[in-house]
Amino acid sequence: MRNEGIVELYAPRRTLIGRDGITKIPHFLQRLSSKCVLVVTDKGLIKVGTAGKVTAVLDNANIQYVVYDGVEPNPTTRIVYDALHFYQEHQCDAIIAIGGGSPIDVAKAVSILSANGGKIQDYNGYNKSKKRGTPIIAVNTTAGTGSECTRAYVVTDEETKTKMLMVDTNCLAHLALNDPMLMVGMPPSLTAATGIDALTHAIEAYICNTHTPYTDALSLEAVRLVSGSLRDAVRDGTNMCWAEYMAGLAFSNAGLGLVHGIAHQLGGFYNIPHGLANAILLPRVLEYNRPYCMGRLATVAQAMGEKCDNLSVDQASKKAIEAVRRLCDDVKIPKLCDTKFRMEDIDVLAEHALEDTATQTNIVRPTLDDVKTILAKTYYEGIVLKTVQK
Repeated sequence: MRNEGIVELYAPRRTLIGRDGITKIPHFLQRLSSKCVLVVTDKGLIKVGTAGKVTAVLDNANIQYVVYDGVEPNPTTRIVYDALHFYQEHQCDAIIAIGGGSPIDVAKAVSILSANGGKIQDYNGYNKSKKRGTPIIAVNTTAGTGSECTRAYVVTDEETKTKMLMVDTNCLAHLALNDPMLMVGMPPSLTAATGIDALTHAIEAYICNTHTPYTDALSLEAVRLVSGSLRDAVRDGTNMCWAEYMAGLAFSNAGLGLVHGIAHQLGGFYNIPHGLANAILLPRVLEYNRPYCMGRLATVAQAMGEKCDNLSVDQASKKAIEAVRRLCDDVKIPKLCDTKFRMEDIDVLAEHALEDTATQTNIVRPTLDDVKTILAKTYYEGIVLKTVQK
């Protein structure tokens, strides 16, 4: 744990959590003296009317805006530059991101590039920008990404097929907004994957090698909230605003781990949605990490509602992984063998995972063979399960 010296904490400048929070957006834009706002979203949120709920608020307040809806899952450098060109063409001076991790990540990239110039590859890594980015109002619509409150964003380099993870204080949102009414009606599969994504954020922040008492408290409460509400959220749209926000704050201030390090590669190579990749990998990576953090996983088990009073630390830590697997099964997370993953890519995937920014704060430093073994076991366990079910 990082327990010596000065610890700097990171959070959005302002946060709103609660029903009808989007009605407060004009107030914040007026304080920014904004003349034209770039709205960043995707066509799916336009089609279902979610983005329209936000732009209707802007219309009623006579706020000038333009909409860029070209965001796709695992956004690429091309999408970032398209959005940046749109921003510059219309002389925008503020950004509203509507969506989950993808639209908010694109908004962060445009924010940094519009203020600092250069190429997006220049900012891969930790705190590479010099100036605060263009103000962002990050309107979250999912149950798990936490992107609205973090200092991280991810962009896929189309040439190398790798995901670049930028961790940059200058991209923190001016306003993070969680309105639970925007999460109602989302597809169950999306709610499931993003919900396990939030759980992954919380657990990785809790067991990573740079956790603090502050992030520990956020992580454990997020674990408790996800475990208690995700099943209902998948069934009837119950929101998980607090859970995903607290998990986001936790990993933004602590770090992540090998789950994300590998998941970023699955997204970059096969365009597997980030939340889904995390959900698939989480149980198997926890098994790998368990010998190095049994005490912490035992506490995670208790936060997930497992009865551990008469168990050893070793037994209780296994209970945590069992609880994670059970939750993934209950919300119907697919297996790795159900995706586009190919075993012939395992060498390059493992190499890139070791280089990923998220892997640097894993509780133990993995080897190339460790990562390859995790991927192989995750892949083949799904095939075995399907064979047994038949």
